[in-house]
Amino acid sequence: MEALVTPGSSKSSGEARSVLMRTGIGAWTSLAMALAGCSGGDSAAPPPPPPPVNRAPVITSAATRSFAEGTADASYAITATDADNDPITFALAGGVDADDFHFELGSVVAFNAPPDFEAPTDANGDNVYEIIVSASDGTATTTLAVRITVTDVADAFGLRRVVSGLSQPLFLLGRGDGSNRVFIVEKAGQVEILDPTTGALNAAPFLDLRTVIDPSGEQGLLGMALAPDFAASGTFYVHLNNLSGDTEIRRYRTQTANPDLADLSTGDVIFTATQPAASNHKGGFIGFGPDNLLYIALGDGGGSNDAFGNGQNRNSLLAKILRIDPSSDGFPTDPSRDYAIPSGNPFAGGGGAPETFAYGLRNPFRASFDRQTGNLFIGDVGQGAIEEISLIRPGEAGLNFGWPVLEGTRVNQAGSTAGMTAPIAEYAHGSGPRQGNSVTGGYVYRGPVDVLRGQYVFGDFASANIWSIPAASVSQGATIASAAFTIQTAAFAPDLGVIDNIASFGEDDAGNLYVVGLDGEVFRVEPR
Repeated sequence: MEALVTPGSSKSSGEARSVLMRTGIGAWTSLAMALAGCSGGDSAAPPPPPPPVNRAPVITSAATRSFAEGTADASYAITATDADNDPITFALAGGVDADDFHFELGSVVAFNAPPDFEAPTDANGDNVYEIIVSASDGTATTTLAVRITVTDVADAFGLRRVVSGLSQPLFLLGRGDGSNRVFIVEKAGQVEILDPTTGALNAAPFLDLRTVIDPSGEQGLLGMALAPDFAASGTFYVHLNNLSGDTEIRRYRTQTANPDLADLSTGDVIFTATQPAASNHKGGFIGFGPDNLLYIALGDGGGSNDAFGNGQNRNSLLAKILRIDPSSDGFPTDPSRDYAIPSGNPFAGGGGAPETFAYGLRNPFRASFDRQTGNLFIGDVGQGAIEEISLIRPGEAGLNFGWPVLEGTRVNQAGSTAGMTAPIAEYAHGSGPRQGNSVTGGYVYRGPVDVLRGQYVFGDFASANIWSIPAASVSQGATIASAAFTIQTAAFAPDLGVIDNIASFGEDDAGNLYVVGLDGEVFRVEPR
């Protein structure tokens, strides 16, 4: 910079500018080179930035879902988002109930078959199906635990007439052989075998006792029960009135070569109760309880107001529920008593007839055991005012239901009511929708129709009204009035024929409920 001309220099101004430009360019060039030298001399490009971090998909479909049973297209669609816009692959990844589902359409999990609330297939049988679904972008996978709940749907139902033209059928019970067929007991003394699906009757009756039965009045072949070991032994029992009008319980076995026919040569009168000359109030129910003992229902023998004094007479076999053990013989020297007395009977040690289990009944024509609880529901036909349903729970021996002092909860005769057990339901005589004149005991429904399950269904022979009450609401000692009955008469209107003169309700091996009309028609309750 020494060449820079200062004021007073002998150089002209043009020469000075020329020198300044020359010396300035050089100086700036030297400065740039010096600065470049300060950088260390590395002239390579900077490294590229790291690749972006992959973000896993986010499943957006819900963790819970519910379907009504029977839904044909019950399915769960998996949805998800991916922040990197990568393509997503879905899958059914597992879960304890994964085998009940299949994967379809790339993102849908569907039931293999329409779910059934009454027959759940999930691991713990609670109708909540647990699966795991996944979403993957090829690098990362996200899973979600999903709970799919199946809800119950109340089934519609109706009555289908399964047969007509029978001769005064009184009772129906399951065939007991897994064939879905039923026995039908006819008053005059025959037992038929019916296929309720086709309506076909066997060509020959299973049993024919017409020559040994008096079917007049309320008498006849009244009931039938299969021994607990019937499938192996072919043993069964019938309740009838013989030609003298007396009650007999007879034991038979089926033919070895043809189990659809009874072997009459095996007949054995195991029990007899002498009856008064009247032809009514003979009872009729016979059945094995959950204790494998045989229960027999006998009326008071006939007449009005317990004319023969049997209701409160503990020594009489009439007006009672009896309980015996036909698998043993406690009276080996008495050919008419081929049974033993259960030790739990209330008068097994004295104080009354040892066969007695409960007493104070007028005419317990129809009764049934609840196949789930073992409770015995008894339809006891009233006299002039009240019809009643009584109850015996397992372990309750010696109950006194009050007849003839009480008719239902109504006082009928003078006498102490101490220790008497009230009915669990009753209704008054009359022609109204909650009335009738002759109760027909029914069953606690345990069949396939949801809306009826757990309901005690019963009716009236004279009015043909049908009702139900929840079995779970029944309490010993408390009487349900007819105002609380659910009227089922219209719901039980059949597809063909007319329900009248309800002789009994029946139950087959699968728990289907039947209505038996004395006029020859039989109907079955079926889902619709």
